[in-house]
Amino acid sequence: MSSPLQNRVHPDGRILALPERGLMMGNRGGRLHNGARQLGRPRWKGRAWICCVLSFKGRQRQVMGNSYTELFFLDEATALAAGHRPCFECRRKDANHFAGLWAEILGIPTRMRAADMDAILHQERRASAKDPAKAVSARELPDGAIYQDRGQSHLIHDGKARLWRPEGYGPAAILPDRDVLCLTPKSICAILHKGYRPILHPSAIA
Repeated sequence: MSSPLQNRVHPDGRILALPERGLMMGNRGGRLHNGARQLGRPRWKGRAWICCVLSFKGRQRQVMGNSYTELFFLDEATALAAGHRPCFECRRKDANHFAGLWAEILGIPTRMRAADMDAILHQERRASAKDPAKAVSARELPDGAIYQDRGQSHLIHDGKARLWRPEGYGPAAILPDRDVLCLTPKSICAILHKGYRPILHPSAIA
């Protein structure tokens, strides 16, 4: 059996080699792999980090072929935590809703443009890489956000914590009564607070 490709995204943004594919795919603006289907040093090629559906209009792709590097996520909450946004091509309805909520938060009369969202998220990702997210109360974070506590990542769903695992989430548990590190970018957390509901892996509601 061949080894898994390094194209699975962890909520903290790392790209790992794991056998599980997940519910969604996406990319980081271009090609990150070489001819041997291995990642080079760069972990992104452009500011447009997007989250897509696995199937769209019957298109077929060779994973890690001659085009951009396909990345895979357990679900949309994982993609959002890693700094990806909904794709305007294959997920137009979700992307418009996401951009509209963002505009409401900023008091803008029309929905946010993709390039503007990408610029803000790019800044937030870079700031997080240099200076990890400040500790916040787990109980103040919105449903759909993912936080890190004592080296493990957890999804918040229905006011409960679920351990993130490559194959799916763990059982619901009480949120910790202490500060944690929020992985989901600040702007995306605000959109989750506003009512955006990401696509979740079935294990999150089991």
